[in-house]
Amino acid sequence: MVSRFEHPAGSYKKIFETCEELAEPLPATVTGRIPSFLKGSLLRLGPGLFEVGDEPFYHLFDGQALMHKFDFKNGQVTYYRKFIRTDAYVRAITEKRVVITEFGTFAYPDPCKNIFSRFFSYFKGVEVTDNCLVNVYPIGEDFYAVTETNYITKVNTDTLETLKKVDMCNYININGITAHPHIDTDGTVYNIGNCMGKGATLAYNIVRIPPTQKDKSDPIEKSKVVVQFPSAERFKPSYVHSFGMSENYFVFVETPVKINLLKFLSAWSIRGSNYMDCFESNESQGTIFHVAKKDPGEYIDLKFKGAAIGMFHHINTYEDQGFIVVDLCSWKGFEFVYNYLWLANLRANWEEVKKAAMMAPQPEVRRYVIPLDVHKEEQGKNLVSLPYTTATAVMHADGMIWLEPEVLFSGPRQAFEFPQINYQRYGGKNYTYAYGLGLNHFIPDRICKLNVKTKETWVWQEPESYPSEPLFVQTPDGVDEDDGVLLTIVAAPGSQRPAYMLILNAKDLSEIARAEVECSIPVTFHGMYKQ
Repeated sequence: MVSRFEHPAGSYKKIFETCEELAEPLPATVTGRIPSFLKGSLLRLGPGLFEVGDEPFYHLFDGQALMHKFDFKNGQVTYYRKFIRTDAYVRAITEKRVVITEFGTFAYPDPCKNIFSRFFSYFKGVEVTDNCLVNVYPIGEDFYAVTETNYITKVNTDTLETLKKVDMCNYININGITAHPHIDTDGTVYNIGNCMGKGATLAYNIVRIPPTQKDKSDPIEKSKVVVQFPSAERFKPSYVHSFGMSENYFVFVETPVKINLLKFLSAWSIRGSNYMDCFESNESQGTIFHVAKKDPGEYIDLKFKGAAIGMFHHINTYEDQGFIVVDLCSWKGFEFVYNYLWLANLRANWEEVKKAAMMAPQPEVRRYVIPLDVHKEEQGKNLVSLPYTTATAVMHADGMIWLEPEVLFSGPRQAFEFPQINYQRYGGKNYTYAYGLGLNHFIPDRICKLNVKTKETWVWQEPESYPSEPLFVQTPDGVDEDDGVLLTIVAAPGSQRPAYMLILNAKDLSEIARAEVECSIPVTFHGMYKQ
């Protein structure tokens, strides 16, 4: 699963460049045959505007949200894209400057305003960004483009029109909510976010949004908090990007990457600071694994700990014989990986890119196993009795249970990231295959498949080609877990047609078809296949 290529020509820089939206869908040129069961749309989100006038955005997560769509119809493919009309985007375009502070870009006060109006807007507090560049998912009959703040944006997935901005704070006790919900087969959505807990402490809430309502009312209005996880530090919640959900449990991994709330509240208004300035690492905490029952929601008061890791994406979580198996993409140590995702770093020449990645935390696919049946007298011995894993859990004298993982994949500066599985059939269940985007010193240059049981790997890779997260689509009459295809958008900046949508056989990552377009496509993060 290690990359076979170097990128000295630096053509990857193209995926971090501004592009225009399209007035109407473009026909794509198809080679190979599009499987007949693909009749829907591939929806993707990412940044598309990397500067406003002469003001640049500085971080990978700052560019303005661009929604992409590949439509499949009768073996033909079209491509369409539009900027989402968020407040952040509309105001930036109107005023020709960065108006709302983004993840790593500070918005300076309006130079046209006098000192008094600046003073008053300072007291209104900071405007939080609604730049929904991370993912898109369904709630009831509706679709929302999302980031990690309290704002989500309802979109029309046919026309890519922006419908409305929704503030989740109006419905539940949450300060922000992740771009990685879990969705049950009935359409129930679960998500997690930082919140205010009891007695002015910070905590994390798991939120449940019900499926489509009989009376056609908005399911978001019926959102409820299911369970609350405590925070290890009173005023410093950990950064949370995703969580694990098995059939009966939630798993929340509290990493050492913290949001310093006091810094967040004070620094913002005073000096030119942004979200990135408010992160810090707790170098002594390690990683805390929290478990809660799903229905009814109940926190399980056991202390599971492991060595420090950074973590963005859970792969899958399932129960087996009294244990919870937690597979995730980890980054070793307590340093925040986002420190390495400044656009200046990613646009550097290849030797510089490699040098920077040498300093960064190292990626590793890991399996942790959490024992649910814990007895005080079993101190000092491994509590994990599953025959197929080397992961361990050992109780210390104080009742804390120390977790050591099994490594499923590890390659120096070669990450298996943006993981996907056959989620519809195997989400929360014992499974075999994970698919991912291979990062080579943070540059995406291959599609990977991992057998989590045998550690066998497969790779799709072509020179000067930069794919995105692979989405799995099941063959309708498929029997095996990997009966299906993977959909990924590939940027190929040197080619006659600079981008294409690639369809791979999920069994062996062999190419089935590609649909090439005449325009370049910048980086995308997450998305979905809509039937």
